[in-house]
Amino acid sequence: MESRNTSAPETASSGGALVLAWLFVGVPLLWGISQTFIKALALFNS
Repeated sequence: MESRNTSAPETASSGGALVLAWLFVGVPLLWGISQTFIKALALFNS
């Protein structure tokens, strides 16, 4: 019996592009979470 590789082919990507992609998504996400946390604290401190 022959073993076949049925997984998707690997694509080469640079580490820098991966870091930029995570920063592009992560920075606004963290900013939004921090703003939500600050506004929630203001509700409980009133």
